[in-house]
Amino acid sequence: MASMARRSAAFGLLFALGLLGCDVGTKELASRNLRGEEPVQVAGEVLQLRYAENRDVGFALLRTIDEPTRYQLLLACIPLVMLGLCVLWYRRRHEAPLLEHLAFGAFLAGAFGNYLDRLFRGFVVDFVALPHYPVFNVADIAIVIGVGLMLLSQRKPAVAQA
Repeated sequence: MASMARRSAAFGLLFALGLLGCDVGTKELASRNLRGEEPVQVAGEVLQLRYAENRDVGFALLRTIDEPTRYQLLLACIPLVMLGLCVLWYRRRHEAPLLEHLAFGAFLAGAFGNYLDRLFRGFVVDFVALPHYPVFNVADIAIVIGVGLMLLSQRKPAVAQA
């Protein structure tokens, strides 16, 4: 059983590294090709690629804090929270099913991808735009996937009735 748990953890880590690579690569492409350009229509009015620099967190939740303080707060807190979550989750759930390892890997990749942007650029590059929704990136998608997979992994199987 320990071997299966290690295999699940390895798949979760590989999944995280793959998503992180996609996030870093697409942000670099967006920075090179979309910055200073008009938005690119991908699917009519439904989806466009548009360069944006996010100096806050999702949905501008920290907008009332001045930018230098907000930046320092994010750089200091995010790694501590991520490290704490990793240690806590692994200590409690290291033998979790594969789906849960994948969920945690996706969540971690998304958080780490946006953190790397803040650390090296001073902001997060966003480039996927939908109508009536804030511009986002692959890291944000990974976080949503992680939450969805975690919810799926927690579902109890239906019991067949006789």
